[in-house]
Amino acid sequence: MLSSFGRPLALTTWLAVPFVFAGAVLGLSALAGLVLGLPGDVALSSALLGAATAVTAAASGTVVWTARWQRVWLRWPFLVAVLGAGIALDGVEVPVWAALGLGLPAVVLLVIEVYLERRRTAALLADRRANAQDR
Repeated sequence: MLSSFGRPLALTTWLAVPFVFAGAVLGLSALAGLVLGLPGDVALSSALLGAATAVTAAASGTVVWTARWQRVWLRWPFLVAVLGAGIALDGVEVPVWAALGLGLPAVVLLVIEVYLERRRTAALLADRRANAQDR
């Protein structure tokens, strides 16, 4: 199955999805707290890692599994582990500067990836249109 961009998702990229997602949300939360002048650290929540699990589960259908056993023995235990980590880490305080240091690069990474994928998609569409006009 292909990703929403029309390309399959690499296994290593899929394994990074919950961490990049949670890091980006945590970093943006820390940034919002600084901008609004809210005191204190940013807390991890089971809702945050639950959402990260949901995003990872949604993307798991686009992964190029290198072996058949991975679909069952890697996919589902990994999702359960991320959700379990969310429950276990609920309420853990993360210093604002640590959240910013990890989260803002994750946001930049996501923005760059979306930009590059949009350019690739536009180039593919332009090629298809050019090929259709040549016929």
